[in-house]
Amino acid sequence: MANPLRDPRDRRLPKVAGPCGIVLFGVTGDLARKKIMPAIYDLANRGFLPPGFALVGFARRQWDNEDFAAEVHDAVREHARTPFHEDVWRQLSEGIRFVEGDLNDPVSYAQLRDVVEELDRLRGTMGNHVFYLSIPPGLFPVVVTHLKESGLSEPAAGEWRRVVVEKPFGHDLTSARDLDHVLESAFRPDEIFRIDHYLGKETVQNILAVRFANTMFEPIWNGNFVDNVQITQAEDIGIGGRAGYYDGIGAARDVIQNHLLQLMALTAMEEPLSFDAQQVRVEKEKVLSAVRLPGDIDLHTARGQYAAGWQGGVPVVGFLEEDGIPATSTTETFAAIRLTLDNRRWAGVPFYLRTGKRLGRRVTEVAVVFKRAPHLPFSDYAVQELSDNALVFRIQPDEGITVRFGSKVPGTPTLEVRDVSMDFQYGDSFVDTSPEAYEKLILDVLLGEPPLFPRSTEVELSWRILDPILDRWAESGRPEQYASGGWGPASAYDMIARDGREWRRP
Repeated sequence: MANPLRDPRDRRLPKVAGPCGIVLFGVTGDLARKKIMPAIYDLANRGFLPPGFALVGFARRQWDNEDFAAEVHDAVREHARTPFHEDVWRQLSEGIRFVEGDLNDPVSYAQLRDVVEELDRLRGTMGNHVFYLSIPPGLFPVVVTHLKESGLSEPAAGEWRRVVVEKPFGHDLTSARDLDHVLESAFRPDEIFRIDHYLGKETVQNILAVRFANTMFEPIWNGNFVDNVQITQAEDIGIGGRAGYYDGIGAARDVIQNHLLQLMALTAMEEPLSFDAQQVRVEKEKVLSAVRLPGDIDLHTARGQYAAGWQGGVPVVGFLEEDGIPATSTTETFAAIRLTLDNRRWAGVPFYLRTGKRLGRRVTEVAVVFKRAPHLPFSDYAVQELSDNALVFRIQPDEGITVRFGSKVPGTPTLEVRDVSMDFQYGDSFVDTSPEAYEKLILDVLLGEPPLFPRSTEVELSWRILDPILDRWAESGRPEQYASGGWGPASAYDMIARDGREWRRP
Protein backbone atom coordinates (compact mmCIF):
# COMPACT_ATOMS: atom_id res chain seq x y z
CA MET A 1 0.00 0.00 0.00
CA ALA A 2 1.20 3.53 -0.64
CA ASN A 3 3.21 4.98 2.17
CA PRO A 4 3.42 8.78 1.79
CA LEU A 5 4.20 9.46 5.45
CA ARG A 6 6.71 6.72 6.25
CA ASP A 7 10.08 7.90 7.45
CA PRO A 8 12.72 5.15 7.62
CA ARG A 9 13.89 6.60 10.93
CA ASP A 10 10.40 6.26 12.49
CA ARG A 11 10.64 3.22 14.72
CA ARG A 12 7.53 3.66 16.85
CA LEU A 13 5.40 1.29 14.77
CA PRO A 14 8.13 -0.66 13.03
CA LYS A 15 6.37 -3.87 12.05
CA VAL A 16 4.03 -4.27 9.10
CA ALA A 17 1.07 -6.61 9.38
CA GLY A 18 1.02 -9.64 7.08
CA PRO A 19 -1.95 -10.67 4.92
CA CYS A 20 -5.13 -10.24 6.96
CA GLY A 21 -8.52 -8.64 7.35
CA ILE A 22 -10.85 -7.33 10.06
CA VAL A 23 -14.53 -8.16 10.47
CA LEU A 24 -16.10 -5.31 12.43
CA PHE A 25 -19.31 -5.85 14.38
CA GLY A 26 -21.01 -2.67 15.57
CA VAL A 27 -20.02 -0.53 12.60
CA THR A 28 -22.74 2.05 13.28
CA GLY A 29 -21.55 2.88 16.79
CA ASP A 30 -19.54 5.91 17.89
CA LEU A 31 -16.49 3.81 18.79
CA ALA A 32 -16.28 2.33 15.30
CA ARG A 33 -16.84 5.66 13.61
CA LYS A 34 -14.61 7.85 15.77
CA LYS A 35 -11.79 5.47 16.70
CA ILE A 36 -11.61 2.10 14.96
CA MET A 37 -12.19 3.00 11.31
CA PRO A 38 -10.00 6.13 11.45
CA ALA A 39 -7.24 4.10 13.13
CA ILE A 40 -7.38 1.51 10.35
CA TYR A 41 -7.00 4.25 7.75
CA ASP A 42 -4.12 5.86 9.68
CA LEU A 43 -2.31 2.52 9.78
CA ALA A 44 -2.81 2.16 6.03
CA ASN A 45 -1.63 5.73 5.49
CA ARG A 46 1.52 5.03 7.46
CA GLY A 47 2.22 1.87 5.51
CA PHE A 48 1.57 -0.70 8.25
CA LEU A 49 -1.21 -2.65 6.54
CA PRO A 50 -0.67 -5.14 3.71
CA PRO A 51 -1.72 -4.16 0.16
CA GLY A 52 -4.57 -6.68 0.21
CA PHE A 53 -5.99 -5.71 3.60
CA ALA A 54 -9.76 -6.24 3.92
CA LEU A 55 -12.38 -4.60 6.15
CA VAL A 56 -15.80 -6.25 6.47
CA GLY A 57 -18.69 -4.50 8.20
CA PHE A 58 -21.54 -6.50 9.73
CA ALA A 59 -24.83 -4.82 10.70
CA ARG A 60 -28.58 -4.82 10.08
CA ARG A 61 -28.44 -1.77 7.81
CA GLN A 62 -29.61 -2.21 4.24
CA TRP A 63 -26.27 -1.24 2.77
CA ASP A 64 -24.24 -2.58 -0.10
CA ASN A 65 -20.44 -2.48 -0.26
CA GLU A 66 -20.45 1.04 -1.67
CA ASP A 67 -22.72 2.36 1.08
CA PHE A 68 -20.44 0.98 3.78
CA ALA A 69 -17.36 2.32 2.01
CA ALA A 70 -19.00 5.77 2.02
CA GLU A 71 -19.57 5.49 5.78
CA VAL A 72 -15.93 4.56 6.33
CA HIS A 73 -14.83 7.39 4.04
CA ASP A 74 -16.84 9.96 6.00
CA ALA A 75 -15.54 8.68 9.33
CA VAL A 76 -11.97 8.82 8.06
CA ARG A 77 -12.27 12.33 6.66
CA GLU A 78 -13.74 13.57 9.95
CA HIS A 79 -11.67 11.72 12.56
CA ALA A 80 -8.42 10.39 11.05
CA ARG A 81 -5.19 11.63 12.61
CA THR A 82 -3.15 11.65 9.40
CA PRO A 83 -3.88 13.62 6.18
CA PHE A 84 -6.27 12.14 3.65
CA HIS A 85 -4.62 10.72 0.51
CA GLU A 86 -6.77 9.53 -2.40
CA ASP A 87 -4.35 6.80 -3.48
CA VAL A 88 -4.27 5.31 0.03
CA TRP A 89 -8.05 5.47 0.30
CA ARG A 90 -8.51 3.95 -3.15
CA GLN A 91 -6.42 0.89 -2.30
CA LEU A 92 -8.03 0.49 1.11
CA SER A 93 -11.55 0.83 -0.28
CA GLU A 94 -10.98 -2.01 -2.75
CA GLY A 95 -10.98 -4.38 0.23
CA ILE A 96 -14.11 -3.01 1.92
CA ARG A 97 -17.15 -5.29 2.07
CA PHE A 98 -20.46 -5.25 3.93
CA VAL A 99 -22.72 -8.04 5.18
CA GLU A 100 -26.30 -7.13 6.00
CA GLY A 101 -27.22 -9.45 8.82
CA ASP A 102 -28.75 -10.07 12.22
CA LEU A 103 -26.47 -11.00 15.12
CA ASN A 104 -28.89 -13.79 16.06
CA ASP A 105 -29.33 -15.24 12.56
CA PRO A 106 -27.16 -18.25 11.58
CA VAL A 107 -27.82 -17.51 7.88
CA SER A 108 -26.09 -14.13 8.28
CA TYR A 109 -22.94 -15.83 9.53
CA ALA A 110 -23.02 -18.22 6.58
CA GLN A 111 -23.09 -15.16 4.31
CA LEU A 112 -20.22 -13.66 6.31
CA ARG A 113 -18.23 -16.85 5.85
CA ASP A 114 -18.75 -16.67 2.09
CA VAL A 115 -17.50 -13.06 2.03
CA VAL A 116 -14.43 -13.95 4.11
CA GLU A 117 -13.58 -16.85 1.82
CA GLU A 118 -14.03 -14.62 -1.24
CA LEU A 119 -11.61 -12.09 0.25
CA ASP A 120 -9.09 -14.86 0.83
CA ARG A 121 -9.23 -15.59 -2.91
CA LEU A 122 -9.45 -12.05 -4.27
CA ARG A 123 -7.44 -10.02 -1.74
CA GLY A 124 -4.98 -12.63 -0.54
CA THR A 125 -5.96 -12.39 3.13
CA MET A 126 -4.93 -16.05 3.40
CA GLY A 127 -7.49 -17.02 6.03
CA ASN A 128 -6.17 -14.56 8.60
CA HIS A 129 -9.03 -12.61 10.17
CA VAL A 130 -9.80 -10.56 13.28
CA PHE A 131 -13.35 -10.41 14.61
CA TYR A 132 -13.71 -7.06 16.36
CA LEU A 133 -16.73 -6.99 18.69
CA SER A 134 -17.51 -3.27 19.02
CA ILE A 135 -20.90 -4.12 20.48
CA PRO A 136 -22.55 -4.12 23.95
CA PRO A 137 -21.00 -6.80 26.20
CA GLY A 138 -24.33 -8.56 26.55
CA LEU A 139 -24.11 -9.52 22.87
CA PHE A 140 -20.63 -11.08 23.09
CA PRO A 141 -21.94 -14.61 23.81
CA VAL A 142 -24.38 -14.44 20.89
CA VAL A 143 -21.73 -13.45 18.34
CA VAL A 144 -19.00 -15.74 19.67
CA THR A 145 -21.37 -18.73 19.67
CA HIS A 146 -22.36 -18.10 16.04
CA LEU A 147 -18.73 -17.57 15.01
CA LYS A 148 -17.96 -20.98 16.46
CA GLU A 149 -21.00 -22.77 15.00
CA SER A 150 -20.41 -21.27 11.53
CA GLY A 151 -16.77 -22.36 11.56
CA LEU A 152 -15.54 -18.78 11.28
CA SER A 153 -13.53 -19.00 14.49
CA GLU A 154 -11.67 -22.14 13.38
CA PRO A 155 -8.60 -21.49 11.19
CA ALA A 156 -7.21 -24.01 8.78
CA ALA A 157 -3.58 -25.06 8.95
CA GLY A 158 -1.30 -22.05 8.48
CA GLU A 159 -4.11 -19.53 9.15
CA TRP A 160 -5.10 -17.58 12.26
CA ARG A 161 -8.30 -16.18 13.73
CA ARG A 162 -8.49 -13.65 16.59
CA VAL A 163 -11.23 -11.91 18.52
CA VAL A 164 -11.17 -8.43 20.07
CA VAL A 165 -13.54 -7.42 22.87
CA GLU A 166 -13.99 -4.00 24.45
CA LYS A 167 -14.44 -3.37 28.17
CA PRO A 168 -16.21 -3.90 30.48
CA PHE A 169 -14.96 -7.45 30.89
CA GLY A 170 -17.95 -8.54 32.94
CA HIS A 171 -19.55 -6.62 35.81
CA ASP A 172 -18.13 -8.76 38.63
CA LEU A 173 -15.89 -11.79 39.10
CA THR A 174 -18.60 -14.34 38.25
CA SER A 175 -19.66 -12.62 35.02
CA ALA A 176 -16.01 -12.14 34.01
CA ARG A 177 -15.44 -15.87 34.37
CA ASP A 178 -18.61 -16.57 32.37
CA LEU A 179 -17.33 -14.28 29.59
CA ASP A 180 -13.96 -16.06 29.57
CA HIS A 181 -15.74 -19.40 29.28
CA VAL A 182 -17.70 -18.17 26.26
CA LEU A 183 -14.65 -16.68 24.53
CA GLU A 184 -12.46 -19.73 25.18
CA SER A 185 -15.15 -22.04 23.82
CA ALA A 186 -14.42 -20.61 20.37
CA PHE A 187 -10.90 -19.13 20.58
CA ARG A 188 -7.65 -20.11 22.24
CA PRO A 189 -6.45 -17.81 25.06
CA ASP A 190 -3.70 -16.39 22.83
CA GLU A 191 -6.34 -15.53 20.20
CA ILE A 192 -8.38 -13.36 22.62
CA PHE A 193 -7.50 -9.66 22.83
CA ARG A 194 -9.17 -7.54 25.52
CA ILE A 195 -8.78 -3.88 24.54
CA ASP A 196 -8.01 -1.32 27.21
CA HIS A 197 -7.29 1.79 25.16
CA TYR A 198 -5.44 3.44 28.04
CA LEU A 199 -2.68 0.85 27.66
CA GLY A 200 -2.08 2.03 24.10
CA LYS A 201 -1.33 5.61 25.12
CA GLU A 202 2.25 6.77 24.76
CA THR A 203 2.57 8.07 28.31
CA VAL A 204 1.29 4.82 29.82
CA GLN A 205 4.00 2.92 27.98
CA ASN A 206 6.44 5.66 28.99
CA ILE A 207 5.97 4.70 32.66
CA LEU A 208 7.96 1.56 31.90
CA ALA A 209 10.52 3.43 29.81
CA VAL A 210 11.16 6.04 32.50
CA ARG A 211 11.45 3.45 35.24
CA PHE A 212 13.63 0.87 33.57
CA ALA A 213 15.73 2.87 31.09
CA ASN A 214 16.96 5.47 33.59
CA THR A 215 19.13 4.69 36.57
CA MET A 216 18.11 7.85 38.44
CA PHE A 217 14.56 6.68 39.20
CA GLU A 218 14.70 3.01 40.14
CA PRO A 219 16.69 3.47 43.41
CA ILE A 220 13.97 5.75 44.82
CA TRP A 221 10.99 3.83 43.39
CA ASN A 222 9.99 2.24 46.71
CA GLY A 223 8.55 2.85 50.15
CA ASN A 224 11.81 4.24 51.50
CA PHE A 225 11.32 7.37 49.41
CA VAL A 226 7.74 7.35 48.07
CA ASP A 227 5.03 8.64 50.42
CA ASN A 228 2.00 7.82 48.28
CA VAL A 229 0.84 7.32 44.70
CA GLN A 230 -2.25 9.08 43.33
CA ILE A 231 -3.88 7.90 40.13
CA THR A 232 -6.60 10.20 38.80
CA GLN A 233 -8.93 9.96 35.83
CA ALA A 234 -11.24 12.97 35.75
CA GLU A 235 -13.79 14.06 33.17
CA ASP A 236 -15.47 17.44 32.93
CA ILE A 237 -18.49 16.01 31.10
CA GLY A 238 -21.52 14.13 32.36
CA ILE A 239 -22.85 10.83 31.06
CA GLY A 240 -24.26 12.42 27.90
CA GLY A 241 -26.40 9.92 26.02
CA ARG A 242 -24.92 6.89 27.77
CA ALA A 243 -27.62 6.45 30.42
CA GLY A 244 -28.54 3.00 29.14
CA TYR A 245 -24.95 1.82 29.55
CA TYR A 246 -23.86 3.81 32.59
CA ASP A 247 -26.71 3.31 35.04
CA GLY A 248 -25.93 0.19 37.01
CA ILE A 249 -22.29 0.21 35.88
CA GLY A 250 -20.90 3.30 37.54
CA ALA A 251 -17.48 4.89 37.84
CA ALA A 252 -15.74 2.07 39.68
CA ARG A 253 -16.68 -0.64 37.19
CA ASP A 254 -16.25 1.66 34.20
CA VAL A 255 -12.79 3.01 35.06
CA ILE A 256 -11.17 1.67 38.24
CA GLN A 257 -11.52 -2.05 37.50
CA ASN A 258 -9.67 -1.77 34.20
CA HIS A 259 -7.89 1.53 33.53
CA LEU A 260 -6.76 2.57 36.99
CA LEU A 261 -5.80 -0.85 38.34
CA GLN A 262 -3.78 -1.43 35.17
CA LEU A 263 -2.02 1.92 35.66
CA MET A 264 -1.29 0.96 39.27
CA ALA A 265 0.15 -2.39 38.17
CA LEU A 266 2.45 -0.75 35.62
CA THR A 267 3.59 1.84 38.16
CA ALA A 268 4.29 -0.69 40.91
CA MET A 269 5.53 -3.77 39.02
CA GLU A 270 9.02 -5.18 39.25
CA GLU A 271 11.33 -5.06 36.25
CA PRO A 272 10.40 -7.88 33.84
CA LEU A 273 13.04 -10.14 32.32
CA SER A 274 12.01 -8.70 28.96
CA PHE A 275 9.05 -6.84 27.46
CA ASP A 276 7.69 -10.07 26.09
CA ALA A 277 3.93 -10.27 26.75
CA GLN A 278 4.25 -13.17 29.18
CA GLN A 279 6.95 -11.49 31.26
CA VAL A 280 5.06 -8.19 31.55
CA ARG A 281 1.84 -9.95 32.49
CA VAL A 282 3.57 -12.01 35.18
CA GLU A 283 4.83 -8.87 36.90
CA LYS A 284 1.47 -7.09 36.65
CA GLU A 285 -0.28 -10.12 38.11
CA LYS A 286 2.13 -10.12 41.06
CA VAL A 287 1.11 -6.55 41.85
CA LEU A 288 -2.62 -7.27 41.61
CA SER A 289 -2.18 -10.38 43.76
CA ALA A 290 -0.41 -8.28 46.43
CA VAL A 291 -3.24 -5.73 46.74
CA ARG A 292 -4.77 -5.48 50.20
CA LEU A 293 -8.13 -3.83 50.76
CA PRO A 294 -8.61 -1.38 53.64
CA GLY A 295 -9.82 -2.91 56.87
CA ASP A 296 -12.74 -0.48 57.01
CA ILE A 297 -14.11 0.07 53.50
CA ASP A 298 -16.42 2.87 54.65
CA LEU A 299 -13.49 4.95 55.94
CA HIS A 300 -11.12 4.36 53.04
CA THR A 301 -13.38 4.60 49.99
CA ALA A 302 -15.70 7.32 48.71
CA ARG A 303 -18.44 7.59 46.12
CA GLY A 304 -20.74 10.28 44.87
CA GLN A 305 -23.13 11.54 42.21
CA TYR A 306 -22.75 14.89 40.48
CA ALA A 307 -25.45 17.42 41.28
CA ALA A 308 -26.89 20.22 39.17
CA GLY A 309 -24.67 23.26 38.94
CA TRP A 310 -22.32 25.11 36.61
CA GLN A 311 -19.56 23.72 34.44
CA GLY A 312 -17.45 26.03 32.33
CA GLY A 313 -19.92 28.86 32.81
CA VAL A 314 -22.85 26.75 31.57
CA PRO A 315 -25.65 25.38 33.78
CA VAL A 316 -25.76 21.56 33.87
CA VAL A 317 -28.22 19.08 35.31
CA GLY A 318 -27.41 16.57 38.00
CA PHE A 319 -26.98 12.86 37.36
CA LEU A 320 -30.46 12.04 38.68
CA GLU A 321 -31.97 14.58 36.25
CA GLU A 322 -30.23 13.12 33.19
CA ASP A 323 -32.50 11.56 30.54
CA GLY A 324 -32.92 7.86 31.20
CA ILE A 325 -31.68 7.90 34.79
CA PRO A 326 -34.28 6.96 37.43
CA ALA A 327 -34.57 9.26 40.43
CA THR A 328 -33.83 6.28 42.69
CA SER A 329 -30.51 5.37 41.02
CA THR A 330 -27.61 4.57 43.38
CA THR A 331 -25.04 4.42 40.57
CA GLU A 332 -21.92 6.40 41.46
CA THR A 333 -20.38 8.93 39.06
CA PHE A 334 -17.37 9.44 41.37
CA ALA A 335 -15.35 6.72 43.07
CA ALA A 336 -12.17 6.80 45.14
CA ILE A 337 -10.42 3.93 46.90
CA ARG A 338 -7.28 3.46 48.99
CA LEU A 339 -5.23 0.32 48.38
CA THR A 340 -1.93 -0.99 49.73
CA LEU A 341 0.46 -3.61 48.39
CA ASP A 342 1.65 -6.42 50.60
CA ASN A 343 5.22 -6.63 49.28
CA ARG A 344 8.66 -5.37 50.27
CA ARG A 345 8.97 -2.57 47.71
CA TRP A 346 5.69 -0.83 48.54
CA ALA A 347 5.11 -1.73 52.18
CA GLY A 348 3.37 1.17 53.91
CA VAL A 349 2.74 3.18 50.71
CA PRO A 350 -0.95 3.91 50.02
CA PHE A 351 -2.20 3.99 46.43
CA TYR A 352 -5.14 6.36 45.99
CA LEU A 353 -7.30 5.76 42.90
CA ARG A 354 -10.07 8.17 41.94
CA THR A 355 -12.29 8.80 38.95
CA GLY A 356 -15.31 10.93 38.32
CA LYS A 357 -17.51 12.86 35.93
CA ARG A 358 -18.32 16.58 36.01
CA LEU A 359 -15.05 17.33 37.79
CA GLY A 360 -12.87 20.42 37.48
CA ARG A 361 -11.18 19.45 34.23
CA ARG A 362 -10.45 16.53 31.94
CA VAL A 363 -7.22 14.92 33.04
CA THR A 364 -5.63 11.52 33.61
CA GLU A 365 -2.39 11.31 35.55
CA VAL A 366 -0.23 9.08 37.73
CA ALA A 367 1.47 11.09 40.48
CA VAL A 368 4.30 9.52 42.49
CA VAL A 369 4.54 11.72 45.59
CA PHE A 370 7.81 11.52 47.53
CA LYS A 371 8.43 11.84 51.24
CA ARG A 372 9.54 15.09 52.78
CA ALA A 373 13.25 15.51 53.39
CA PRO A 374 14.03 14.14 56.86
CA HIS A 375 15.70 17.40 57.91
CA LEU A 376 15.07 20.88 56.53
CA PRO A 377 17.75 23.34 57.68
CA PHE A 378 15.53 26.31 56.85
CA SER A 379 13.26 28.53 58.86
CA ASP A 380 9.57 27.69 58.81
CA TYR A 381 8.92 30.80 56.74
CA ALA A 382 11.50 29.79 54.14
CA VAL A 383 9.70 26.54 53.29
CA GLN A 384 6.06 27.33 54.12
CA GLU A 385 5.11 27.26 50.41
CA LEU A 386 7.06 24.07 49.68
CA SER A 387 5.01 20.94 49.00
CA ASP A 388 6.12 17.35 48.47
CA ASN A 389 8.32 16.43 45.53
CA ALA A 390 6.38 14.58 42.82
CA LEU A 391 6.91 12.84 39.50
CA VAL A 392 3.72 13.09 37.46
CA PHE A 393 2.91 11.14 34.29
CA ARG A 394 0.31 13.14 32.35
CA ILE A 395 -1.60 10.62 30.27
CA GLN A 396 -4.22 12.95 28.84
CA PRO A 397 -4.88 15.46 27.44
CA ASP A 398 -1.36 16.99 27.43
CA GLU A 399 0.84 13.90 27.25
CA GLY A 400 4.09 14.32 29.11
CA ILE A 401 5.88 14.21 32.46
CA THR A 402 6.22 16.83 35.18
CA VAL A 403 8.81 16.80 37.97
CA ARG A 404 7.99 19.04 40.95
CA PHE A 405 10.74 20.03 43.37
CA GLY A 406 11.87 22.92 45.57
CA SER A 407 14.13 25.73 44.39
CA LYS A 408 15.42 28.96 45.88
CA VAL A 409 13.41 32.08 45.15
CA PRO A 410 15.75 34.50 43.36
CA GLY A 411 16.49 37.90 44.80
CA THR A 412 15.41 37.20 48.37
CA PRO A 413 17.86 37.99 51.18
CA THR A 414 17.05 34.73 52.94
CA LEU A 415 17.17 31.19 51.55
CA GLU A 416 13.49 30.98 50.63
CA VAL A 417 12.33 27.81 48.81
CA ARG A 418 9.25 27.35 46.64
CA ASP A 419 7.87 24.72 44.27
CA VAL A 420 9.02 24.71 40.65
CA SER A 421 8.29 22.25 37.85
CA MET A 422 10.19 20.79 34.95
CA ASP A 423 7.94 19.67 32.10
CA PHE A 424 8.47 17.22 29.27
CA GLN A 425 5.83 17.31 26.53
CA TYR A 426 5.75 14.96 23.58
CA GLY A 427 4.89 17.77 21.21
CA ASP A 428 7.96 19.75 22.22
CA SER A 429 10.49 16.91 22.12
CA PHE A 430 9.37 14.86 19.11
CA VAL A 431 8.60 16.10 15.61
CA ASP A 432 6.02 13.46 14.71
CA THR A 433 2.66 13.28 16.44
CA SER A 434 1.99 10.26 18.61
CA PRO A 435 -0.10 7.45 17.14
CA GLU A 436 -3.57 7.16 18.61
CA ALA A 437 -3.97 4.37 21.16
CA TYR A 438 -6.22 2.41 18.80
CA GLU A 439 -3.59 2.54 16.06
CA LYS A 440 -1.06 0.87 18.30
CA LEU A 441 -3.50 -1.67 19.71
CA ILE A 442 -5.07 -2.68 16.40
CA LEU A 443 -1.65 -3.18 14.85
CA ASP A 444 -0.64 -5.32 17.83
CA VAL A 445 -3.73 -7.47 17.26
CA LEU A 446 -2.86 -7.94 13.58
CA LEU A 447 0.72 -8.81 14.52
CA GLY A 448 -0.40 -11.16 17.28
CA GLU A 449 1.66 -9.28 19.88
CA PRO A 450 -0.32 -8.99 23.12
CA PRO A 451 1.83 -7.27 25.81
CA LEU A 452 -0.61 -4.36 26.14
CA PHE A 453 -3.70 -6.54 26.50
CA PRO A 454 -4.83 -7.82 29.92
CA ARG A 455 -5.45 -11.53 30.03
CA SER A 456 -8.12 -13.36 32.00
CA THR A 457 -6.01 -13.72 35.16
CA GLU A 458 -5.49 -9.95 35.40
CA VAL A 459 -9.21 -9.34 34.86
CA GLU A 460 -10.16 -11.81 37.58
CA LEU A 461 -7.65 -10.35 40.04
CA SER A 462 -9.07 -6.87 39.38
CA TRP A 463 -12.59 -8.04 40.14
CA ARG A 464 -11.37 -9.74 43.33
CA ILE A 465 -10.16 -6.32 44.45
CA LEU A 466 -13.28 -4.38 43.46
CA ASP A 467 -16.11 -6.80 44.27
CA PRO A 468 -15.92 -6.43 48.10
CA ILE A 469 -16.01 -2.64 47.74
CA LEU A 470 -19.00 -2.74 45.41
CA ASP A 471 -20.79 -5.17 47.72
CA ARG A 472 -20.29 -2.83 50.67
CA TRP A 473 -21.47 0.18 48.68
CA ALA A 474 -24.61 -1.74 47.67
CA GLU A 475 -25.46 -2.05 51.38
CA SER A 476 -24.78 1.57 52.30
CA GLY A 477 -27.53 3.52 50.58
CA ARG A 478 -27.27 6.41 48.14
CA PRO A 479 -24.02 8.08 47.09
CA GLU A 480 -23.20 11.55 48.36
CA GLN A 481 -23.98 14.48 46.05
CA TYR A 482 -21.12 16.70 44.89
CA ALA A 483 -21.03 19.97 43.00
CA SER A 484 -20.44 19.88 39.25
CA GLY A 485 -17.15 21.56 38.38
CA GLY A 486 -15.50 20.65 41.69
CA TRP A 487 -13.30 17.70 42.62
CA GLY A 488 -15.72 15.26 44.15
CA PRO A 489 -17.65 14.69 47.37
CA ALA A 490 -16.51 15.74 50.84
CA SER A 491 -16.09 12.07 51.79
CA ALA A 492 -13.21 11.79 49.29
CA TYR A 493 -11.36 14.62 51.04
CA ASP A 494 -12.13 13.08 54.43
CA MET A 495 -10.85 9.70 53.23
CA ILE A 496 -7.38 10.94 52.36
CA ALA A 497 -7.23 13.41 55.27
CA ARG A 498 -7.53 10.50 57.71
CA ASP A 499 -4.09 9.45 56.47
CA GLY A 500 -2.68 12.94 56.99
CA ARG A 501 -2.52 13.57 53.23
CA GLU A 502 -4.41 15.57 50.61
CA TRP A 503 -5.38 15.14 46.97
CA ARG A 504 -3.27 16.76 44.30
CA ARG A 505 -5.02 19.42 42.26
CA PRO A 506 -4.28 18.28 38.69
